[in-house]
Amino acid sequence: MNEPAMRRAAALAARLRHILLFAALGGVGTLAQYAVLISLVQGGLARPVAGSCAGFAVGGLVNYQLGRRLVFRSAKPHREAMAKFFTIAGIGLGLNATLMALLTGPLAAPYLPAQILVTGLLVLWHYAGNALWTFRSAGPTQPPKQG
Repeated sequence: MNEPAMRRAAALAARLRHILLFAALGGVGTLAQYAVLISLVQGGLARPVAGSCAGFAVGGLVNYQLGRRLVFRSAKPHREAMAKFFTIAGIGLGLNATLMALLTGPLAAPYLPAQILVTGLLVLWHYAGNALWTFRSAGPTQPPKQG
C-alpha cells in the first residue's frame, strides 16, 4: 500500500473511532431519553410519540454536554455551539416524531422497537450535523486527536 493510501486508511479508521465514541457517549443521552419515554408511556402520562419527544429533549441536553466536552472537544462559545446543536437536534426531533408517528400509528409497531429503529437511523444525522457544522473548527474536518 502506498503512502497516500495508508494516510487515507488511517484517516478513515480515525473517523470510524470518532463515530463510535459519539455513538457510545450518545448512549448515555439515549438512556435518559428511553427512561423518560418508558416512564411517561407506562405511567399513562403520554402516548408514545409525545413520550418520545419529551425523552428526546432530555437526551439532547445530556448529549450536548458530552458531545461538546468529550467527543468534539470544542472551544466554541456556548452561545454559538448551543444554537447550532439545537438546530440539528430540532430537525432530529422532527424526524423522530414523524418516524415514531408512522411506525406506531399506521404501521402499528410496538413503541420500544420503533424507538430503537428510529434512534439507530438518527445517529448518523446527528453525528454528521454536529461534526460538520455545530462543533467544526475553522481547519479541515477531522476527528480530534485521542489522548
